[in-house]
Amino acid sequence: MMDHSSPDGEDRITIKRYTAFQRLNHWITAILFILLAMSGLVMGYPSLNFFSGPFGGEEAARALHPWLGLGLVVSFFLLALPFIRVNMPNMDDVRWLRGFPDLIMHNHENLPELGKYNAGQKGVYWSQFVLILVLFASGLTIWQQYFGGSTSIGTQRLAVLVHSLGALLAITIIIIHVYAGFWVKGTLRAMTRGTVTGGWAYMHHRKWLRETLAREAAAKGNVGAQKTTEPR
Repeated sequence: MMDHSSPDGEDRITIKRYTAFQRLNHWITAILFILLAMSGLVMGYPSLNFFSGPFGGEEAARALHPWLGLGLVVSFFLLALPFIRVNMPNMDDVRWLRGFPDLIMHNHENLPELGKYNAGQKGVYWSQFVLILVLFASGLTIWQQYFGGSTSIGTQRLAVLVHSLGALLAITIIIIHVYAGFWVKGTLRAMTRGTVTGGWAYMHHRKWLRETLAREAAAKGNVGAQKTTEPR
């Protein structure tokens, strides 16, 4: 949906980017990820035991960790599955990657027109998609309370290694993701207000902007056509 009003009183076009449900689900996923990272670091690094404070102690952090993981899997895939199609790689991503130096130098006019996501955002999406599946599978393998007797000690040791490395990689990627959200001015409002400005959309995701405006125009045209054909 396109709106011409803004909270600061200026007239400018805003474009709907995320629904209220998508934003809520995003922040639930983010909170669960942070809690998982904190409780996981407590288990892996005794020197970081101070992270157990919000959980009520180290034992509580250990007990809650797998349940938080189950919650993350549900919330993440509720968020991610509807966006599979728009995150599929294409030639625009190759051209965007070739122009990465222009992105760093803010020479956006030299970058290709993009759909809803660029190659960097798609990289975050697919890496987290795969890593969360890996963490889920390895986490179940080492969940002693329910699955401890189902696998050998050797398998569990391997699962611990995979789980630890996967978690560190996922945390690193999310840190980069958060940094990019602040570095690209105007991005954060998409997940707080659900909209982006027309200028932001034109600069960073011009193809998505054109497609969105075309769909809205077509929808308005259909509504107008229906009204003219209604019997009086």
